[in-house]
Amino acid sequence: MLVGDWMSQHVVTATDDISMIKAGRIMREKKIRRLPVVDKDGKLIGIVSERDLKAASPSSATTLDMYEMTYLLSEMKLKAIMTKSPLSIRPTDTVERAALIMRDNKIGSLPVVDAAGKVVGIITDTDIFRLFVSITGIDQGGIQIGLRLGTGEGSLKPVLDALRGHEARIISILSSYDRTDAARRDVSIRIQGLPETRERELRAVLEAGNQILYWTRD
Repeated sequence: MLVGDWMSQHVVTATDDISMIKAGRIMREKKIRRLPVVDKDGKLIGIVSERDLKAASPSSATTLDMYEMTYLLSEMKLKAIMTKSPLSIRPTDTVERAALIMRDNKIGSLPVVDAAGKVVGIITDTDIFRLFVSITGIDQGGIQIGLRLGTGEGSLKPVLDALRGHEARIISILSSYDRTDAARRDVSIRIQGLPETRERELRAVLEAGNQILYWTRD
């Protein structure tokens, strides 16, 4: 799954010579939390967040009057407060890599740049949630089965054989290695709903040869 297939292509950007007031207005009107900053050629040179704007604004304890504050904010440009050389990602990188970068750096979005460094999109945590819903197939409902299996070759085959034998249509299969030891993995399988009798028979077969973590209907 590539970033280019899930990013927002109509990204809002700004140049570094606009004021904080204008940047704040753009972010409010477009309902965005981070604003990529580009040069005259559209290349990424920085990024400004809501937090940056708040940190640079005069506090309520300031001795400045309203007119002085307005003047100060209108004169302060993004170049003075933006994060320079921000993290970014390519359209050809995977969404999983984007999610890892965002998680490790505690940020909610990444500008997407081409080989020349020009901004071509932005991928946000909302885009990643959208992808997660898509790949899990939760919108199709059905039954989700959690199993703990070995990591050896062919460990999934008996499970797939049992599903096939009970005419279960697989919607998605996901694996996780975070909650177990190196020799095992947790596998989540979503199948379409089955008639009650067939579901009961399938569960009995799987429980006989596997560790079932959960069995739930959505």
